[in-house]
Amino acid sequence: MYPADFEYYRVGSVREAIDLLSTHEGAELLAGGHGLFPLMKTREHTPSALVDIGRVDGLTGIDVQGGTVSVGALTTHADLAASEPLRDTAAALADAAGELGDLQVRNGGTIGGNIAHADPRSDPPAALLALGGAVHVEGPDGERTIDVDDFFAGAFETALADGELVTSFSIPAHGDGAASAYVRYRNPLSGYALVGVGVSLHVDDDRVQSARVAATGVLDAPFRLDAVEAALDGSLLDTDAVSDAAAQAADGIDAGDVQSDVQASGEYRLGVLPTYTERALDAAIERLDG
Repeated sequence: MYPADFEYYRVGSVREAIDLLSTHEGAELLAGGHGLFPLMKTREHTPSALVDIGRVDGLTGIDVQGGTVSVGALTTHADLAASEPLRDTAAALADAAGELGDLQVRNGGTIGGNIAHADPRSDPPAALLALGGAVHVEGPDGERTIDVDDFFAGAFETALADGELVTSFSIPAHGDGAASAYVRYRNPLSGYALVGVGVSLHVDDDRVQSARVAATGVLDAPFRLDAVEAALDGSLLDTDAVSDAAAQAADGIDAGDVQSDVQASGEYRLGVLPTYTERALDAAIERLDG
């Protein structure tokens, strides 16, 4: 199927993109396009115009300074996955980027476009939720910062206001005794996550000082696993404690809210969530030991 007619604009600055979004009702941003184009072909999305920001300077790159990892919104998943500085300081995001899609998607897709698209089956959102930090955006009213915990609002819904676009992310860098990881159960048909789990741990003297654990592919948006985090907080980091915490991954989740489709029922997703939570915890702990 072919998309509906649309106008196309390639811009050279963030401000030019914002102005076009403001003056063209129904216009949408184009970064990598891997989430948008399939929806346009089926006419689930019929934007009046596409505003291509792919060549805007200053929106790419990974920079680590002063305990903060800064990632430009147009950085590709391939660049994230291949970045040694990112693996050293925010490994869960590198893991998620390396799992996402196929080679073409990873080379053409961008982290900002992925997050703004907010597909509830996508990998990077769970990794970002586990790592914490903030999403930096710009719009008609200027720049603002959104805590990543407040960014995802539902399936393909975010806290972005009309006319706003994502410019970068800031993530706390791993310090001593900290590590993160992301693992997933890949849907063999679509390549999306049936279940994906991101983990970030800070451990001192074998005791968990803080834990952030997030999942994707289960509900209509990525979410924190509060019961697992509470079980880990202050606990000794041993095999029994990790297994006991992971076993609580489905606690507090209403089975009626869980995604169910031809690939997997909601019951099945809830059933495997503890397993992948434990695998993500084990992967982060292995990095701590390393």
